Amino acid sequence: MNSGARAAASKAEIRVVYLAGMVQGIVLVTFPAASTIFASPKYYGLSSSQYGAMFLPQVLMAILASLLAADLARRITTKRVYLLGLAASLTSMGLLLISATVKSDFAAAYPLLLIATALLGGGFGLTVPVLNTYSSVFHPGKVNSAVLVLNALLGLGTVLAPVFVAIFVGVGVWWGLPVTSTVLLTALLLVSIRLPLRADTRPVAHAARQRIPGRFWVYAAFIALYGICETMNGNWSQLEMTRELGASATQASIALAAFWGLVTIGRVVFAVAGRWLPPRVTYRVLPLVVLGAFVLVSQLSQGQAAAGIGAFALAGLGCSALLPLTISFGEAELTALSAAVPGGVIAFYQLGYGISAFGVGPLQNAGLSLSAIFGGTAIIAAVMAILASLLAPSRRTRPQRTQAEPAPHPERRA
Repeated sequence: MNSGARAAASKAEIRVVYLAGMVQGIVLVTFPAASTIFASPKYYGLSSSQYGAMFLPQVLMAILASLLAADLARRITTKRVYLLGLAASLTSMGLLLISATVKSDFAAAYPLLLIATALLGGGFGLTVPVLNTYSSVFHPGKVNSAVLVLNALLGLGTVLAPVFVAIFVGVGVWWGLPVTSTVLLTALLLVSIRLPLRADTRPVAHAARQRIPGRFWVYAAFIALYGICETMNGNWSQLEMTRELGASATQASIALAAFWGLVTIGRVVFAVAGRWLPPRVTYRVLPLVVLGAFVLVSQLSQGQAAAGIGAFALAGLGCSALLPLTISFGEAELTALSAAVPGGVIAFYQLGYGISAFGVGPLQNAGLSLSAIFGGTAIIAAVMAILASLLAPSRRTRPQRTQAEPAPHPERRA
């Protein structure tokens, strides 16, 4: 292949990776965006506990898949892991559509939803670490910015999902969102198959035999707490808006879109501002913004839907850059484990996701209101702020090496 053709192919690969991030964002939020549909007696009629339990298979499969992603990439190539993740997400959307045809029959619909969320988790756990790896490899000179941009596009997808739901519910076809996701995933698969999508990776088996440095567990704790905070907003904001603040379904969708919208905008802004606002400063400040948003939500009451939208937008800004910066900081510091860092971070992020997605239902059954639970989550944000101050790199920070690092080796052709 001549250099001009190779340059064109590289641009195509970069575009596909970024597009995949956006599509993955839409798919990931398809279930939470339809929370009012799942809870409505007119449709599925799920209780808070049933709705929360629906995400347990997703969490378990996402953790398992993300932990295996790096080793699978070594064995079957990064591209095949990526394609397998897309296929799992596509199957998930198909099962969600099938469940819509039997939504009034709990015994038939709920098992389909559980399998669908399991496949969605598996797809997410395989695809997102690979996309972060691609983003780093394709932009070796500006890894922080590249990872932020990728996750900003993933965030854009999470914004579009509740917007699509609001539109489709308005015209009486809520299932239009999984149809849209199915079409996008199919197109993405067909385009991706035709591209090389190779990446140079370190031998994961060697890294797996090393002693995991203590710093990794600080990263793991931070991102698990972050997963709790993000999921409180992503999965429960609509129900907080409708049940506690008296908002309409449209206002609830706007609140969720505002949260994910500020997640996306924040990632873009902090990526661009990285030259004059050091990422380490951003990393220390944003958990405090999240803390303030939780306190604000907990103090709102009936009739304050507009303030609720603003509070969830603030929470989105606070969450915006924390996940991508955790990945890029971890890759830069833990160089001997850099190939496995994205998967490890995503696994613990999903652990936090699961705690928040499932744990709120039992807390409500114990008598706590959603507003009180949001207020209690501010404590978690405070701990996250303490950990961020420990993890944010200083100007003199040097990468950790647990052993002599293996030299990168070219991945075989997919």
